[in-house]
Amino acid sequence: MEESTGPFARIRNLSDMRQRARRKLPKAIFDYIDGAAEDETSRRRNRAQFDRWGFVQRSAVNVSRIDTSREILGTTYAAPFGIGPTGLAGLAWPRAENLLAIAAADADVPFCLSTVASVTIEDAAEASRSGNWFQLYIFRDRGLSRSLLERAKSAGYRVLVITVDCPTGGNRERDQLNDFTLPLRPTHRNVFNTALRPVWLMRMARNGPPRPENMVEAAAKAAQNAQGLVAFMSEQLDPAVTWADVEEFAQLWDGPVVVKGLLAASDVQRAKDAGAKGVVLSNHGGRQLDGAVSPLSVLPQIRGEHEDMTLLCDSGFRRGSDILKAVALGADGVLMGRNTLYGVAAAGQPGAAHVLALLKTELIRAMTLLGTPTLSDVTRDHVMEIGHWDRSHP
Repeated sequence: MEESTGPFARIRNLSDMRQRARRKLPKAIFDYIDGAAEDETSRRRNRAQFDRWGFVQRSAVNVSRIDTSREILGTTYAAPFGIGPTGLAGLAWPRAENLLAIAAADADVPFCLSTVASVTIEDAAEASRSGNWFQLYIFRDRGLSRSLLERAKSAGYRVLVITVDCPTGGNRERDQLNDFTLPLRPTHRNVFNTALRPVWLMRMARNGPPRPENMVEAAAKAAQNAQGLVAFMSEQLDPAVTWADVEEFAQLWDGPVVVKGLLAASDVQRAKDAGAKGVVLSNHGGRQLDGAVSPLSVLPQIRGEHEDMTLLCDSGFRRGSDILKAVALGADGVLMGRNTLYGVAAAGQPGAAHVLALLKTELIRAMTLLGTPTLSDVTRDHVMEIGHWDRSHP
């Protein structure tokens, strides 16, 4: 993808796309997407985790044809990565979830819709007309969660992803510093910076502020107070959720079930016992428990103990080579949330599509240089643990 002209001529990688998104969004919105919990230690570790592993390439291998396709949960996709669930993506661009679903369908990779989407379950399904995945929280109001599951089932979603790492919300201090609340409201801390983004403001004015379209009635009750959706979500996140609840909801679904937000091998076994076909090893992008280990730290052990489970990872992936390291360590695939949000914030659907194309191009190049024509050729022997490299060092 050697593009030298056009709107993405200067977008060489995800770091460039992130910077363009920063220039397009008000600070409070960018920090909501980009930020993490407390000191953001886990967020930094999520990037540093890839420095711990070095490639051991094979030479004089016929790599004239590279196949990045991957079967995940019974469906073959064009690449071993997809778009993970992100709440209220409409903050980046109006109805962004529909644009992300279309970009994923065009790229033939998975798309997972968040419970807290700014479009309806039905709209996102109609936009892409492909077997999307649906992410579900088990709320205090079990009836609300059941109704969301049934709607996703009726709309043709193929995979149910149950998130279990949110017994309460993470302490995201950037949001507090920016007076970020949902629904959005101007304060002396954020009004000036927001005014510096008139194009974003005009989009919001034309389309209205995003709201959790799949929970409008329930969220409207909480929206009467100043914290709005933040208060509603805090009230609905249930610290009493157990594996019995996960099993109950898994039994309600007709297709594959994935449990998201695990880091312990024992929890992977519990997910399997509850009926899950796969798990997402994740620290929620560093947005929940600050100090939690990164997925690649536990991936080799978990793959060794659970050879028959579909293992997906998220948190910190920014390069095609990052994805390739995860595959070498035993991952079946990778989900990414922030990356395509940067893309859609920068340029709408074309921006998201460009992010997916960049990642696939990088993956192809890395596989070529590693000497692995197909993903099935990639093994644990293709990476070596070399310790951590200090990114701040010249």
